[in-house]
Amino acid sequence: MNWKHYFTTSIGKKLVMGFTGLFLIVFLVVHCYLNSMIFVSREAFNAAADFMATCVAMRILEVGLFAGIFLHIIQGFMLVRKNASTRGERYAVSAGNKTSAWYSRSMGLLGTLIFLFLILHINHFWVPSRITGGLNPTEVHGVEMHDLYQKMIDIFQTPWVVAVYLLGVFSLAWHLIHGFYSAFQTMGLTMPKYKALIRIVGIIFSIVICLLFALMPVSMFMGWVS
Repeated sequence: MNWKHYFTTSIGKKLVMGFTGLFLIVFLVVHCYLNSMIFVSREAFNAAADFMATCVAMRILEVGLFAGIFLHIIQGFMLVRKNASTRGERYAVSAGNKTSAWYSRSMGLLGTLIFLFLILHINHFWVPSRITGGLNPTEVHGVEMHDLYQKMIDIFQTPWVVAVYLLGVFSLAWHLIHGFYSAFQTMGLTMPKYKALIRIVGIIFSIVICLLFALMPVSMFMGWVS
């Protein structure tokens, strides 16, 4: 299969989705770990955020991350459209959950909600920390850096923003529950005797990661961390 097949055939598109999906799963682990530093201290979080912003290797990986997100979104929507066009006329009575879970049938909707949430998230934090600036300075161990911790506190004082973030995390959880197993399956990593284990690990991973992400804005809004 040459590179063109990855963008023109169903198998190629699914492989791109699987590969980028696994890449984004790894990113979620790293991102969640770094963000969880808010529960350690202001200094720990700001130091972690500064490392991500100034380390050359991290900046290079950041380019790959955006490329992966872009490919995942584009190929996802292409697959949704392809599936819709080949499905033909709908059944008179929907089989519903008898044939597949609702979140499996709603990957397009969940992906759209996550995409909208991602735009908001990038605008709130990535743009000011990487492009426009304007963040308050702080000092950690003698090194001056952006006080991204304070930015998070300021952003998460607005109820509708917290609500949107929680909706985004909720969508991500359901997207991951299906996508985690699907990514492994597409890459041929689901041997029969491990299928049940991979599904269970995927569910646990989705719940734990998304609960941690949800706890961050809630903790700042409620004043549990400050």
